[in-house]
Amino acid sequence: MGGIFGVVSQDDCSLDLFFGVDYHSHLGTRRGGMAVYRHDNKFQRAIHNIQNSPFRTKFENDVAEMKGHVGIGCISDYEPQPLIARSHLGRFALTTVGIVTNKDELSKELLDNGGAFLEMSGGEINQTELILAMINTQKTILEGIQYVQSKIQGSITMLVCTPDGIYGARDKMGRTPLQIGIKKDAQGKILAHCLSFESFAYLNLGYTDEHELGPAEIVYVTADRFEVLQEPQKEMKICTFLWIYYGYPTACYEGVNVEAMRYNCGKYLARRDHDDNIHPDCAAGVPDSGTAHAIGYANEAGIPFTRPFIKYTPTWPRSFMPTSQDQRNLIAHMKLIPVPQLIKGKSILLIDDSIVRGTQLRETTDFLYQSGAKEVHVRPACPPIMFGCKYLNFSRSKSELDLIARRVVKQFEGENVSDEVLAKYCDPDTPEYAKMQEEIRKQLHFTTLRFHRLDDMLDSTGLDHCKLCTYCWNGRER
Repeated sequence: MGGIFGVVSQDDCSLDLFFGVDYHSHLGTRRGGMAVYRHDNKFQRAIHNIQNSPFRTKFENDVAEMKGHVGIGCISDYEPQPLIARSHLGRFALTTVGIVTNKDELSKELLDNGGAFLEMSGGEINQTELILAMINTQKTILEGIQYVQSKIQGSITMLVCTPDGIYGARDKMGRTPLQIGIKKDAQGKILAHCLSFESFAYLNLGYTDEHELGPAEIVYVTADRFEVLQEPQKEMKICTFLWIYYGYPTACYEGVNVEAMRYNCGKYLARRDHDDNIHPDCAAGVPDSGTAHAIGYANEAGIPFTRPFIKYTPTWPRSFMPTSQDQRNLIAHMKLIPVPQLIKGKSILLIDDSIVRGTQLRETTDFLYQSGAKEVHVRPACPPIMFGCKYLNFSRSKSELDLIARRVVKQFEGENVSDEVLAKYCDPDTPEYAKMQEEIRKQLHFTTLRFHRLDDMLDSTGLDHCKLCTYCWNGRER
């Protein structure tokens, strides 16, 4: 996914920037970067690989040299950033989060007009460099950001750091968040502003919530104020998976807390099971993203919440990180340590945030059986994932057939399944959906399986359904 953070301060911003970016580390595992406009009127940038060492460790020595009143930083799963430019628009730094699905088309357009790009390893163009080049085709930075919003397919939320302040722009459909925090002293004097992907990232730094950008909204932020340069549009499609998996428990999007939403998910799952007379001994979450869902389930069902296995994290990176699926599976397996006394002879209701490929959850289930579990009932906190995300870097799947739900549909329907037929497998009230769910249950060795219904999951947010992106579950773009 990735995360971004920026600070404009009356004094030095480097420590606030350092800790604010670090608080986004759960959103990516490959690279981190910071850029500060120093007191000697120069941009200074640092970019480090954070695959095997945390952001805080890699950047702690850079902070001492990055003294200035304005800066931006990021956690990036792919391209190195922030990037620094000197052009007819002046000097600025840029960081982005999101994905441009028409990158090749836009790159060709710029190249045909005499542009040039520095290739990354593997021959790919840095997506953030593409955005920078597009901004530079216009007369002002604001017009450049508007041009990007009008041309790209996918989603891009960005921060553009100038010597005097930061432009912040939320992507056109609001698929990712961007929020402004304000810091004041005891007398109420404004000391600084920040812009953050995650709302909680600035709370321990002395900032409070000031403004959440709407879809396509553009602001310019200085130390003592912010100005809206482009009003938000009404239509929004924020990524629902932010609450299900990506978001940190203390984060809020559109006023809805991640942890509270996950409790609600578990509550709805428990109500469906109660109606079908399913009564497990205990509820457990696959650590860590399934834990809050399981607590919500246990509270609603009136059964104990337990931790039958514990994730060992001091030395293991996130399993989502390696490019090799076999390596991800191995890491996921190695991190889970059983508590046999809480497993043997138990009927366990197990909740995970989602089932993507299914490999890891099958191994986890087998692991519980081997440890003496009597039954393992699985309740994913979202519906079957049927489509690869085209708006965010959700997974590293190269094909929709990496998704277990799509493999099962192919098993039943063959190649080239029509949209009409596929829609039946997305509808939880059809025989086709029930057949698919049962087949997934068999393949993954669960005692029972019930995916979260899409309508229940959306109700768990408390937001209007029309404001939530559901593309990966039903293929609907609007």
